[in-house]
Amino acid sequence: MQIRKTMLIRDRTETDEMGAPCAPLTRVVALAVLRNPFAGVNRDDLTELFEHGATLGAHLAAEAAAALGAPPVGYGKAAIVGADGAAEHGAALLHPRLGGPVRAVIGGGKALMPSNVKTGGLGAVIDVPLGHKDEPWSFDHIDTLSIAVPDAPRPNEIMVCVGLSDSARIRARVGKGPS
Repeated sequence: MQIRKTMLIRDRTETDEMGAPCAPLTRVVALAVLRNPFAGVNRDDLTELFEHGATLGAHLAAEAAAALGAPPVGYGKAAIVGADGAAEHGAALLHPRLGGPVRAVIGGGKALMPSNVKTGGLGAVIDVPLGHKDEPWSFDHIDTLSIAVPDAPRPNEIMVCVGLSDSARIRARVGKGPS
């Protein structure tokens, strides 16, 4: 796996949309931009990306958890595949093996880890979806953080993101859905 760059984005909100003070919310995304070994190649066996996903899951989750400053409550993952690749290349990084190492780092993860994969060019925005790590029906924890990197992904790259949050949305009032 050839990583060109990594980034850590920490978003902390301390007032609601109307400017009133509220319980703070911290969301962190750790990301890596890596060379896509399958860019421009039509191949069915994507196993190599499964292994890279496991390695990235452990590394990015550890970075995000350290930056969060509190126990993680929510999590999510996302990937943007450059123009010479296919969305399935991002899915191969995220789905088969990335989640287990993330769950090991954060100490939990009974709920499905929300995800988003798309193709895009330099500076494309990806919404990193977040949901409660153990309670899939906690509507108050369904959130997103939009991320863009001006010089990524290049056509032969994939940008992989792992996101964590320390609480529900700011002034969340929707509650818990059906059980």
